[in-house]
Amino acid sequence: MRVVIAGAGSVGRSIARELLESGHEITLIDKQPGAMRVAQVAEAQWLLADACELATLSEAQVERADVVVAATGDDKANLVISLLARTEYGVPRTVARVNNPKNEWMFDEAWGVDVAVSTPRIMTAMVEEAVVVGDLVKIFTFHQSHADILGVTLPEGSPLAGTLVGQVTWPEDTVLASIVRDGSPIAPSPDDTLEAGDELLFVTGEQADQAALHGLLNPGPGATSTTA
Repeated sequence: MRVVIAGAGSVGRSIARELLESGHEITLIDKQPGAMRVAQVAEAQWLLADACELATLSEAQVERADVVVAATGDDKANLVISLLARTEYGVPRTVARVNNPKNEWMFDEAWGVDVAVSTPRIMTAMVEEAVVVGDLVKIFTFHQSHADILGVTLPEGSPLAGTLVGQVTWPEDTVLASIVRDGSPIAPSPDDTLEAGDELLFVTGEQADQAALHGLLNPGPGATSTTA
């Protein structure tokens, strides 16, 4: 796979190293000479130029890229790069870094963004997941499909504890994707038993009733669980 990464700071270089280890072809672009730390990612192709300019993207042969990653520290630049990659060069997939969570609403299909990655949001989700047992935490949103990845730690006393996965009727448009137990992920089967302390990962669509899911996992007094 050929990947063009705009932004050769610590984030861009880290992404490049990971992808190179997986055997992908990488081009790094940055307009700041100080970011040209070629020796740190020597296997990548490097280009000192402004990725917001069409001439730069043409020189980087973005039209041949499978993915463009806009990883600069400037949200405006990341939006422009994503839009140009999609509209001018027809890149199949764009991934954009969101630096300021207040700008996250702009990172969507209208700006050519397939996947927006907000480090502050992910870090917040990890903190919330660590300290709030039983609450659903939104970990990630796919901007193209608008599906969400949600995580929850099944609390002590949940009526689902001790229940077989196959006996639970999850809300519509909701799929249990993984159970993490003792640090190991489990692909859930109907015969797996849910246990208190399990970390559950769900994928939910646009029509999913997340409130109903929360109620199923944490029913209040008088509520009943939904099992088959």
